[in-house]
Amino acid sequence: MKLSKRHLAKSLSWRLIGSLDTLVFAWLITGDFKEGLGISGITTLTKLVWYYVHERWWFNSSIADSNKRHIIKSFMWRGIGTLDTIFFSWILTGNPLVGFKIGGVETVSKIILYFGHEKLWYRINYVLDKRNRRKRLKIQLEERSKINK
Repeated sequence: MKLSKRHLAKSLSWRLIGSLDTLVFAWLITGDFKEGLGISGITTLTKLVWYYVHERWWFNSSIADSNKRHIIKSFMWRGIGTLDTIFFSWILTGNPLVGFKIGGVETVSKIILYFGHEKLWYRINYVLDKRNRRKRLKIQLEERSKINK
């Protein structure tokens, strides 16, 4: 798999936002900052990998409409992220209820945060210059071939 600067930067920016959200809610729910930090720490690593794979998959997706794409992508990612949070919260605290509480609260907060993150990155042209030029060239070639027919 080719390493993409854009997907790596997007993954890191989301992980920062997502990890802070996990830390706050895990701390509030467990009442223990160290447990919150532990949960946030392990899920930062696991979700960074999951998110990069998720981004690469979506990059090749044929769903083009931005709002439809962002909504589907947001819910799909949240499903993956919530399962990861529930699993590691449960493992680290030894209490499945704590895992489900943290995962449940995060589902709401992160779907909103992620949708905003997606909309922002959709507008950022970081490392997309070559791709956009290829698309414009392809459109121009198609238009010329229609004219020449």
